[in-house]
Parts: sequence; C-alpha cells; structure tokens
Amino acid sequence: MPEEPRPQRTVEESITRLAQIMTPSEANVLGKVFGGAILSLIDLCASATAQKFSGHICVTASFDRVDFHEPIEVGELVTLEGTVTHTGRTSLEVTIDVSATNLVTGSTRHTNTARVTMVALKEGRPTMVPELVFRTVEDKRRYLTARVRRELRERLIADLEAARRELQSASETDLDSMIGRPRNPY
Repeated sequence: MPEEPRPQRTVEESITRLAQIMTPSEANVLGKVFGGAILSLIDLCASATAQKFSGHICVTASFDRVDFHEPIEVGELVTLEGTVTHTGRTSLEVTIDVSATNLVTGSTRHTNTARVTMVALKEGRPTMVPELVFRTVEDKRRYLTARVRRELRERLIADLEAARRELQSASETDLDSMIGRPRNPY
C-alpha cells in the first residue's frame, strides 16, 4: 500500500512563543535562575512547537545542544521562541531561542539557544510529520544547517559506539597506555 503524501507546513506556522516570570523558587545557590528550570521551559516549548507543527503528540528524543550565553535573574521575564528547523519522516528538530527581559528597565537580551529533536507519536508509535516548506532564504539556510547537524550527530553516535566497543575489549594495560599514565597500584 503506497504511503499517503505528507502534508506541508511553513517554518512560520511552526513558531511558538512561551513566556514566564522567573521567581525565587527557580533560583540556584548563586541567586540566578537554575539551569534546570530553563531546560524544563525549553523542553516545554519544544514540545508545544512540535505538536503545533505536526498535529500529533510529540516526545523528546534528544537535546542536541543547549548554550547558556548569560545568566537569568530572578524577576526577569523569560521568553522562549520555538521554530521547527528540520523535519525527518517522524522526527523534527526544534530550535529554541531564549531571551530575558528586565521588566523595570525594559532591556532584553538573548540568554540561551537550544536544539531539541522531537518524535511525533500516534497510538504510541512514531508517525509521519509534515514536510517543512521554506518561504525565505534564511529558512533554507537554517534547514540546511540543521541537516548538517543531523548528519554530524549520526556520525558522532557511530564513532562513539565504535570507541566504546574498542575500549570494552581493551586490556587494563592498553587502557593505562591510552590514559598516558602507569597503572595505579591501588
């Protein structure tokens, strides 16, 4: 039976914004907003963006990268903007840009960038997501950059697995040699 054609959605249709004021309950031991609170918001925004785009429940497959550019202060308004930057057959990459606004001064700064891979589910099984349609040159650049990230991730995973297998079979002497130190007698 032939597969039905994929629906199409534009990058613009995927854009999702969430905002939340950071409270003392989100503070770390230094009095800044705890990175885990930001990661939770990023995951929430990625999920909302993916579900809005795909029309399906979506779950997190991986956090590719999260960059913390600047700390966020308690009392600031954190705004997250999610955009689908790449689609596979059942997965999609969502880029999340995070900014913090000082509500007293009105100054806003970019604080985080994250890339999250989500998988669409139907009845608990991966299901097809819409094809991403580009309207701008920048949309195309983001897509192609995301495609390179995906290819690099796949190679990295394969390389790490090969290294893990090699290290599993290495003798203790080989491991000591790789570490570059003589064997610890203790």
